[in-house]
Amino acid sequence: MSFVITRLQEALRHGIINKVGVRCFSRGSVVFQEESEAPSNEPPVDPAKDRRNPVPVETSIRYLASDAYKETYGSEPVWKPFRRNHKGSLPPKKTRRTCIRSGIISTGSPCPICRDEYLIIDHRNTALLKQFISPYNGEVISYEKTNICQKQHKNLLIALHRAHDYGTITYDVDFRQYDYSDWYRPEEDQQKN
Repeated sequence: MSFVITRLQEALRHGIINKVGVRCFSRGSVVFQEESEAPSNEPPVDPAKDRRNPVPVETSIRYLASDAYKETYGSEPVWKPFRRNHKGSLPPKKTRRTCIRSGIISTGSPCPICRDEYLIIDHRNTALLKQFISPYNGEVISYEKTNICQKQHKNLLIALHRAHDYGTITYDVDFRQYDYSDWYRPEEDQQKN
């Protein structure tokens, strides 16, 4: 090996070889191994907190019409019996960012949507969406009152917007006042006749 190195050094001195890579020579060998399928040391996940397998929207719609839903929530909205836990006497202004991280419920008291795996926010699930719309003015009820996490509130706003676009939920269009004198002047019409 030393013979090769001395020959390369002589070649570099005489200008025969311009550059030699730094990692041209190595004494180690590359061993290609397959990853062993050893059991991981992760603790098992509680099935009640596992949200990695999403429930289809059709199942969620059937759940809202089932006896199990009526027994759990009664005739009230899903957010009504929920009480939010927080430190201190005053609750924080904003709710938490998300309750589910990496497909597993990561908080002690998840929001009303995240805690029930059969409640799926989608534009086709109108029975669930109507629970978050005020019956008095037709606007979305704030997350401060419903206590849903920010991620689910964002999903709720998107689903409501899509439901309005698809026409599955009706809404009132704001009345606009127009100044018709910009387009119609009856004095000019009478002068032309």
